[in-house]
This record gives sequence, structure tokens and C-alpha cells, in this order.
Amino acid sequence: MGLRPNLLTRRAAGVASTTLALLLSTAAVGVVPAASAVSAAPGGACAEPADSHTNARVKPGAAALHDPNELTAKQVRERDADLAAALRERANFRTGAGATALATVTIPVVVHVIQENSTRAGGNIPDSMITSQISVLNQAYAGATGGAATAFAFRLDSINRVTNPSWYPIVYGSSAERSMKSALRVGGKNTLNIYLGELSDDLLGWATFPQRKLASTDGVVALNESLPGGTATNYNQGDTGTHEVGHWLNLYHTFQGGCGGSGDSVSDTPAEASPAYQCPTGRDTCSATGLDPITNFMDYTYDSCMYQFTPGQASRMLTAWNAYRAA
Repeated sequence: MGLRPNLLTRRAAGVASTTLALLLSTAAVGVVPAASAVSAAPGGACAEPADSHTNARVKPGAAALHDPNELTAKQVRERDADLAAALRERANFRTGAGATALATVTIPVVVHVIQENSTRAGGNIPDSMITSQISVLNQAYAGATGGAATAFAFRLDSINRVTNPSWYPIVYGSSAERSMKSALRVGGKNTLNIYLGELSDDLLGWATFPQRKLASTDGVVALNESLPGGTATNYNQGDTGTHEVGHWLNLYHTFQGGCGGSGDSVSDTPAEASPAYQCPTGRDTCSATGLDPITNFMDYTYDSCMYQFTPGQASRMLTAWNAYRAA
């Protein structure tokens, strides 16, 4: 959630194939921007060429903001074509073995805690919040919260604490963010790097989509107080992390594309015209079958309202893993 280049903003608080097989699907990034994030770079996006491999999560009230990384139909087609090409490359590289989907995947996680100083107010959250966040990810992706089970589990490998006032708060699309990630990111395409701290522009988090060439910006950024036990009211059960990791594994928002076109490129998530905030009931913004998927991890509702991925989303994530991140 979050400008899920996957960016979610906190300022909105007052506003409103079922098998895990290799399937061709789309990959992209979408940001839910705050006004200052939009103006941070030429063209109203981020300083890197739209780093269009990023997406975020926003709170109610951010609805009036334009998402600089909102995908156009052309971008979706380009991402579809890229994923298809990546799958072909993998199949050729593995001499045919690439057609076999991995059954289970354990993702190593490195967490970077960015601090202004050693106080809680300065970003120094306890290890217990981080281990709780990993537990939330494992429960969500195992289907233990009520949704479909996915192929993914998460293993916390290390916690890296960095005190650097020039990186705090973490500013989306800034040169400081790029410097931070270039200096700190470790591991290959299969390693999930999570950066925690106070965020700019009232955002909850953002993430990069997978791509064939590993970028130093690859990873997830999340508001430190959005972790379980944090102070971000209504967004402190760890599901900003769940949402952003979904983007990192190639999921779009459920409201991608609105009521038309390919939507979020997943057939079993009902079409949704716009983000859902808070905990609405009976919301149905499109004429297609099904109420809006407000309980889906890839919408913008409160953490207490979201609890599931669908089988189609599980399949899409594994497809992208085999195409982009599998060793």
C-alpha cells in the first residue's frame, strides 16, 4: 500500500489460473504520490526516468493526488511483452527446465533501519517490531489469514541499523534515496531489501517491480511505524509491508486500469474503478461481476480490513518470480 510505485500516503486518513504455474502476466509499478513527490522531478514523476518499476500505498485523503507512476494501457502492454520475453529467456537458459514452476520459494530478507538518531522518535524501532513484520508476511503469503496460499515464505537474514540524518526522512525519488540504496542494498535479485524509516510526503511505503536487470533501487520502502505495534493508526498491523512486497513480486493494485481493459491482469480479482479506503461495505464501482475486492492486500483499505490474496495473484507472483528473480 502506498504510493505503490507503490506509494501509500497517510494524508488520506480522512478521505474517503488457480495453480502455481508459469503464466504470462504483466509487471509494472505504480505510485500513489503526494503533491511534493509529484513535483520532485521533471515530468512530475521521480528523478530517475519515472522509475516506473515502483508502486505505493496511500491513505484516505490522498485521492486528490495524481499517481505519477499510474500505468497506461501502453505501459501495461510493454510490461506484458517484457515478461513474456523474460520467460522465454529463462526457458532457453535452463534448456527447457524453465517451464517447470518452483513449488516453494524462501526469500531471504535484509532489513535496513534508517535512523536520524538513536531514539524511537528518530527512527530507532525495536527488533521485535521487525520480527513481527516477518511473521505477518509469512502468515499473509501462506494464506493463514484467510486468502489463497502462495509459494512464498520469508526468512529474516539480518537487520542493518544506519544513523544518517541526510537519509532521514526517506524522500521518494530523491538523490538521497538512490544514494542510500546504492550504499546499502545487498544480495541478488532473489533478496528482499526492506528500508524502514520516517517517509516523506505522508507516504506509507513504495516498492519496485521486478525487471530483468537488477537495479540498485530494487526493494521495498515502508514507514517504520506501519510495522506491527507501530503508531500509524489503522495502518500498524504490518500490511503496508504485505502490500509493498506484493508489488515487488509483480502485483498491481486491484484498481489498476479501473473498470476497463485488463485491469490488474488477474482474472479472479473483481474490477474496481478506484481505490477503496477505510473499511467500506458492499462497495461495487464496476458493472462487472463481483463486489470490489476491498479485503485484498493490493487495495488501499485499513490493515484490519485486508486479509487475502487470490489464487490468480498467487499464480502471477510465481510466474514473475520464475521469469525475473529465480536463481
